[in-house]
Amino acid sequence: MTGAGIDLVTFGETMARLENPVVGPMRHARALDLGVGGAESNTAIGVRRLGGTAAWFGRVGDDEFGRLITTVLAGEGVRTDHAVVDDTAPTALLFKERRSGTLTRVRYYRAGSAGSRLGPADVPHDLVRSARVLHVTGITAAISGTARRALGEAVDTARGAGVPVSLDLNYRQALWTQDEAGACLRDLVARADLVFATEQEARLVVPGDDPAELAAALAALGPRDVLVKRGAAGVVARCDGLPYAWPAHRVPVVDPVGAGDAFAAGYLAEFVRGRPVAARLATATAAGAYAVTVSGDWEGLPSRADLDLLDTAEDTVTR
Repeated sequence: MTGAGIDLVTFGETMARLENPVVGPMRHARALDLGVGGAESNTAIGVRRLGGTAAWFGRVGDDEFGRLITTVLAGEGVRTDHAVVDDTAPTALLFKERRSGTLTRVRYYRAGSAGSRLGPADVPHDLVRSARVLHVTGITAAISGTARRALGEAVDTARGAGVPVSLDLNYRQALWTQDEAGACLRDLVARADLVFATEQEARLVVPGDDPAELAAALAALGPRDVLVKRGAAGVVARCDGLPYAWPAHRVPVVDPVGAGDAFAAGYLAEFVRGRPVAARLATATAAGAYAVTVSGDWEGLPSRADLDLLDTAEDTVTR
């Protein structure tokens, strides 16, 4: 595996996140909590908390939201020195409404945003070549034509340098149709080494009746590791031609947003260390469990020291 510089390089659109702190319609909220969120930066923070090194690049507006994003990422130890500050477009917004105790609704205001203006000229090729893994998502392919070209160029650079490419399908129905997504994602899967998908996302690309069939069909397109995420039912995988299944941890779910990003972070953190598949799956499912136990897209991501705590008895107090 090449790349002595940095464990994970990733890129895409990170947004300012606004959410109601109490359950109910957002229109009745008297205050909103401000944070940041983005699939790729969530994963970068997750790898960093697990002891790896990570870099994120993208575009943010020359506004307080953009400065919030770079400040938060830098505070979590994620390199942002290749991020571009765009003074001609605003930072995108993400509104997360806790409509009920079991339902969260997310809306995006990203049309014409700085992040959507990401283009091939923004790709830092030397940084990509220095990575142990390049992580990309289908979201970047969907937000604009220029962002899709940037994604293609980054993937080409990684493949040319022998850097493994990780792809999370991350389908967003508000950004493109299933037919558009399926064709694009199929091409990306064929150029990736590791693929993360839910069952529904996998069916955009390949046919299959059950998770094992879907994992095998995706693997047949080229990637050596395919992870089909099943939420509370765990994960079904196909890695180096072998089938795997791993259960999820049973934890109280406070906020499910970001669980998939946490899972990817856990898996990739072990992948770059050369750990076996079982260790990757164990850390991935633990990270996903931690992510859903607190409100926020990335705030609950675990450190290495946290991982074993899931095995302690409920209501345990450590002193």
